[in-house]
Formats: sequence, C-alpha cells, structure tokens
Amino acid sequence: MTEPDLPGVGPWEGEWPVGDHFDAELLRDGDRRNVIDRYRYWSLESIVADLDLRRHPFHVAIENWQHDFNIGSIVRTANAFAAAEVHIIGKRRWNRRGAMVTDRYQHVRYHDTVDDFSAWASEAGLAVIGIDNVDDSEPIETANLPRECVLVFGQEGPGLSDEARKACERTLSIAQFGSTRSINAGAAAAIAMHAWIRAHV
Repeated sequence: MTEPDLPGVGPWEGEWPVGDHFDAELLRDGDRRNVIDRYRYWSLESIVADLDLRRHPFHVAIENWQHDFNIGSIVRTANAFAAAEVHIIGKRRWNRRGAMVTDRYQHVRYHDTVDDFSAWASEAGLAVIGIDNVDDSEPIETANLPRECVLVFGQEGPGLSDEARKACERTLSIAQFGSTRSINAGAAAAIAMHAWIRAHV
C-alpha cells in the first residue's frame, strides 16, 4: 500500500499547532484513525472530553445473554449519534470488532441483570423505551420519543426478554413490509436512534 492510499492524514507539515488537545505522536507520525476531520491529531482523552460536552440525553441499552454479534455495530452507531452512554445488560464480553474502536470514545456501562439496569434508569430519571416488534408495541414512526430516555434492544432473533419488556414503560416497533418477522438488531438500533435525532436534534 502506497502512502497516498493510507486512510487518514500523514505527519503534520510545517510548524506544529499549539494546544493541549494535540497528540505529539500523531503530529509526528500521522493520524490514521477513523475520526472526523475536527479531531485529527487530537489525543483520545481530548476527543472524549469534547464529546462529553456535546452528547445527547438519550442512552442505549442492549441485552447480552448470548454474546450478540450486533453489539459492536450498535456501539458504533451510538457513537455516531453522540448517545450519552451505552448500557450492556448481562455478559460483559462482546465482540468489539463491529465497533471499529468507537468503544474507546463511547461511555459503556455494564449491568449484571435487568433489575440492576432498571434500578439505575429509575434513579437517573430516564424513561425506559423498548424497541421490539411485539403485539402491544406502538409504531415508532408516530410515537413521541421522550428527550431523556433509554432505548432498549434485545438479542438478535428472540428480541427483548420477558424481564426487559416488563421494565419498559412502552415498547415501540419499526414498520416492515416484507416476509421476515424482524430486521437485524443493529439496523433496528440505528433506525431508532435516528428517530430520536429527528425528534430532538
């Protein structure tokens, strides 16, 4: 691979910029990370601190009982939409490849059980909104999403567990028109997060 084909930018040319947010190694060697231009040559800590000033007041929660491969994709999307936090309910281990290292910039909190998560959400004053195609769900296309909330997603296939459904104030569904019962969990999460963005941003 020749130098021009590499992603990102090469070493800083000319006099180095001044600022604590710049990373000396990146300025010297180049910045090949998957970050927007605003954050080129910034240190990881500085990027996270800047994101913390601009994160949105919605959270995302994912049940992880079967090591769902969609979690990485959901974390990546949460980062793209500047979610306040991602919550993983159940097992702490998950496949980070799909996150494309965005988990370094995104706050991730773990809850051992649905009850633990539910207690945290109640104390934080956040509405818990399930996303699942079940009989009593409301169409997300016409629902009013609360500004401060947690969007909760279940495992690929079975969807939200019974415990998670009971913890949700409401459950919203995404309209589908084909033959399959459900869409990919990562795709559903992206649609739901963008619905929140359209409503509040």
